[in-house]
Amino acid sequence: MTVFLQYLANGLSMGSVYAIIALGYTMVYGIAKMLNFAHGDVIMVGAYISFCTTAYLGLPAWVSVIAAMAVCTALGVIIEGLAYKPLRQAGPLAVLITAIGVSYFLQNAAQLIWGATPKNFTSIVNFPVPEALRAYNISSVAIVTVLACLLIMAALMWFTGHTKMGKAMRAVSEDKAAAQLMGINVNRTISMTFAIGSALAAIAGVLLCSYSPVLQPTTGSMPGIKAFTAAVFGGIGSIPGAFVGGILLGIIEAMAQAYISTSLANSIVFGVLIVVLLVKPAGLFGKYVPEKV
Repeated sequence: MTVFLQYLANGLSMGSVYAIIALGYTMVYGIAKMLNFAHGDVIMVGAYISFCTTAYLGLPAWVSVIAAMAVCTALGVIIEGLAYKPLRQAGPLAVLITAIGVSYFLQNAAQLIWGATPKNFTSIVNFPVPEALRAYNISSVAIVTVLACLLIMAALMWFTGHTKMGKAMRAVSEDKAAAQLMGINVNRTISMTFAIGSALAAIAGVLLCSYSPVLQPTTGSMPGIKAFTAAVFGGIGSIPGAFVGGILLGIIEAMAQAYISTSLANSIVFGVLIVVLLVKPAGLFGKYVPEKV
């Protein structure tokens, strides 16, 4: 039973990272209807900024998180303005190809700036864990990751439901043209969505590398794909769906590695996604909206 709880704790921890990344995916898709596949590489940039702030400048860990969020927020707005904004009226294939191009650009830029050699990322979280939790191999990073995920989800739910910008985002997600007629600045709303998603990517990158302390230009690729899977699993466009999808994905992956096969864990995760989508094509929390002709 103790071993099972240890794997469950690992799954919750990693699933919380996936959930934070998936929240960024689902925010952008829910409002702008764009799949930002460069999101995983924004995670990597955030982790590198945090690493440089602490390793080279010697600043405290909390400063490195703020610096990572600031840089990634600016990066997200720039990417949206230069790469995605001109393609709003284009087809989804053009946006997808552009997103893949931005992803490769960020990876190669990171390799030119920081090199291809993996960096040893020092965890930003380090405090004594109570004995009762230490017995189940629960680290301080795991505790902070789960709490951060819960706090971010609650904050996003409040923001989209009770603030003027949040209500504008919901209006744009329903109908851009109608929202514009009502006086909502669609461009600013979409830019704000990318800014929020990129800030979440920075937090996820720092927590991801605190949990798995190897940083390289491809660090965000696989977590980004898995987080996108989690967003689709829960129902892309739904904030609670992204949270639940990320947590479930982390638990399924941890249990598959523990009781089936480490090498087959990724296949099992994507296999579960296929089964869920066959039963519920819109995901667990998504709503099927028939196309109007």
